[in-house]
Amino acid sequence: MKKTIKAVIIDDEHYSRDELTFLLKRYEEIDIVGEADSGEKGLEVIMRKDPDVVFLDIEMPQMSGLDLAKALQNMKHIPLIVFATAYADYAVKAFRVQALDYLVKPFDEEQIDEVIKRINERMSPSSHEIESITGIGKLAVEDEGRIVYLSPKDITYLFREDRETIICVNERKYSSRTPIKELEEKLKEFPFFRTHKSYLVNLDKVEQLIPWFNGAYQLKVVGQKEEIPVSRNYVKALRERLEL
Repeated sequence: MKKTIKAVIIDDEHYSRDELTFLLKRYEEIDIVGEADSGEKGLEVIMRKDPDVVFLDIEMPQMSGLDLAKALQNMKHIPLIVFATAYADYAVKAFRVQALDYLVKPFDEEQIDEVIKRINERMSPSSHEIESITGIGKLAVEDEGRIVYLSPKDITYLFREDRETIICVNERKYSSRTPIKELEEKLKEFPFFRTHKSYLVNLDKVEQLIPWFNGAYQLKVVGQKEEIPVSRNYVKALRERLEL
């Protein structure tokens, strides 16, 4: 038996909520625990019901679906977000708030099937463990309006600059609004190490550890001219990870 998945539907159009409810009730694992007709009411429902997934319209008065999705990023338990909207041109903005998927109205059964499949895969502990062991997961980043999937083994290092995280892959650099702490969690099954509060390095790419000053060091990594700072508090743990 599949795990029960708690869902909330938020849409200012009553007909759209009813249509989505009807389609979702075909899946025995989906339990619709609440609904709301505005972003503000939706936030209250989410706080009370603690759902696993939120089906969220984008264009709503006052608090839009995108605004609500951003607010949810501060929660301890962030639900999966599936945008359900009549406007296909919001896809890139949806990606920026870590949406799992994007449904375009009018809904059809094939769309819903694909979304439920993705939700089940994300909610399944066994599939997560398999992904971690085999290393098949890829990191999604935006590049000039496209979504690019990066293999973690190809990433040299990441660093935080202003409000963006820069991801360095060979000679290319990609920017992401995802905090480095969150990316560190996503990459925890791979050999990445925090050398500094603003830097995360792929240890497989390290070539040299160079003394700097006051007990701090710098790292030389494959294919990069820049040297990466290593705070003195991290030096001992870094050497333990690197050396036989």
